[in-house]
This record gives sequence, structure tokens and C-alpha cells, in this order.
Amino acid sequence: MYYKRELDALKHAGRFRERECFDENIVDLASNDYLGLAHNSSLLSLTCKELLRYDNHAPKASMLVNGYHKIHQNFEQALCKANGFESGVVLGSGFNANIALIEALVRKKDTLFIDEKYHASGQLATQNVSGEVIFFSHNDTKELREKLLTCKSQRKIVAVEGIYSMDGDLMKREIFALTEEFDALLIVDEAHSSGVVGEKLMGVYEYFDIAIKPNHIKMGTLGKAYGSFGGYILASEHIIEYLLNRAKPIIYATAPSLFDTLLAHKALEHILANHKALHVRIQERQKMVQDILGLECDGLIVPITIGDNKKVKEIQKELLEEGILVGAIRQPTVERAIIRLIARLGVDEKIFERVLRQLKIK
Repeated sequence: MYYKRELDALKHAGRFRERECFDENIVDLASNDYLGLAHNSSLLSLTCKELLRYDNHAPKASMLVNGYHKIHQNFEQALCKANGFESGVVLGSGFNANIALIEALVRKKDTLFIDEKYHASGQLATQNVSGEVIFFSHNDTKELREKLLTCKSQRKIVAVEGIYSMDGDLMKREIFALTEEFDALLIVDEAHSSGVVGEKLMGVYEYFDIAIKPNHIKMGTLGKAYGSFGGYILASEHIIEYLLNRAKPIIYATAPSLFDTLLAHKALEHILANHKALHVRIQERQKMVQDILGLECDGLIVPITIGDNKKVKEIQKELLEEGILVGAIRQPTVERAIIRLIARLGVDEKIFERVLRQLKIK
């Protein structure tokens, strides 16, 4: 029992984690399947039917050997067209996309400015860069400006999230202007905003009506609103070419699953074809949260602060006994324990309303 002491300490602090097989009979208000597309059998059928047209169903190698398939290329081109970017690359996960970006882009004489609440994958990547890393207070544009002003590095890089995974709040629009003013590269992690905000649900670049420029980089995941698995990076052609030559998760990893990539492509087509109806349903969910809990939602993440590790687990257990799953998020993921409720479109509206009213009295 090499780590018994550490495990006992986690249990005592109410921070012990376990994995459990998902019960399909449970109402899911915990996952990031924002649009309910992970349950869309039509997209699954279309994907299977199209994949069978190809001679192979797996990539077999890394992208730079012979694993780059027409399925990958088609999806990259579709993402670029939908988001207004020049070039793109798909990866095995959003986690890997963040590792690839930050490890490869932040060179010896560079400085990375990263929001303190940026995803753990990006924070992990900062430990493996040769350049300087500076964290700034969450969404604090004044502090970011001050740090950019005093920076003498030749190349500056700013990393933020479109919608933050735990707080559920949008990035500040001013960050786009700041990076342009200081000629800094801007990485926007759109894992929780792509498929949720914007006129056609393409994310914060669209939501804020930002014209795509050479310093803009967008990364996202396919395992959330797109109901699949994988990740992607969109940027100018020269940045994507650079990543193909320097980013380890692209160079050394087997190319992304053909099935998952094709499924995500079908999801993208579905979102674009149905964006108006989906947008209305998202707004309806946001209004329900506002009316019942008094909380404003920028996306579909509803963080309810509880502040007690044991109590969030108790609340989660009580709801689970009624067949409803919500997230019980504790330290160190968040500063104070929260119930993380996802206003998934895949859940019946009446059930969602009932859960909101139950949480109101907790």
C-alpha cells in the first residue's frame, strides 16, 4: 500500500475520487454533452454508413507517417470554413491540443500570459516550456494590460478560455483588443463555448463578432457539444505548419480516430443546419436558471456554490437516489465546493425545472 497515507488524507478531506460506470437510466445533468448529440442515433447511423465506404476504419499511424486520412482533412476544412480560420489540425483530444499549443509555441525568449483559471491541461503544459510563464487574475483585463506593458519579450502569447469550465463565465471581449494592441498571439480554448454561443453556435469569436486575424488561435474539443471525441486547433496557415513540425502530440501520437472525427463532422453539419432552433432552446434553459435560481448563465454551465466538500457529495447522493446526476466539484479543481449543473438540451424541460427547484432549497 505505497500511497495509503495520501489516499486516507484525501478521504478525510472529502476529496477522494472514484470512477463508476454510467447508468443509462439516470438523468444526466453532469456531463458536457451540451446539445444532447451523444444520444443522437441519426448522427451515429450516418457516420457508420459513411465510414463503411472506406477501405480502412482506423488511422493506423501518426499524421506525419500515413495516418492523415481524407476524413481528417474534410473535417479540418469544414471547421475552418465554419469558423473563418485559414487552417486547422485535428488531434486525439482537447487535452492534447492544449499541450501541443503551449509546449510548442512558448519558446525560450517568449512570455506566456495565462488566466489563472485556464484548464489543467494548459497549466500542465506550462511546466514544460522554456519561456517565461505569467499567470494573471481571472478575467482581469487591467492586470493583463499592466503585465503586457512591462513585458520585454519579443513574442507574447495570451491564453484564455471562451467559457470557463467551472465558473461558466465568458472571457472578456477586451482581451481581443489587448492582444492586437500589444501584438500578442491569442489562444482561446473554446471547449465549453463552441456549440453553445454565437449566432451559429461557433463560439466566442462569433459571439463577439471578432474578425479572424493572423494572431488568433482557437482550440476546442469534440467530446462536449459535438458529442464525439477528439480535439482541434484552428489558426493561420503558418502557425499550423509550425505545429505540425514542433508539437509532440501531433508528431508522435497516432492520428485521431476516423470514426470520432467523422461523427464530429456530422455533428458540425447538424449544428449549422439547426443553429436557430438550438439557439432558442439554449436561451430557454438560461431563462429557467435565471427565473428559478437567480443565476445568469453565459453558456450552459450552472455553478452553484455550496462551499462544503461533504455537503456537495450529500446533495449529489440525494439527487442520485432520485435518478438524477449532477456534478459535485471540490478542491483543488475549484476554490470552494460547487454543484456543477449542466443545462443539457438532451434532458426533458420539466425534469430540468424540477431539479432547479430542488437545488434552490439546498
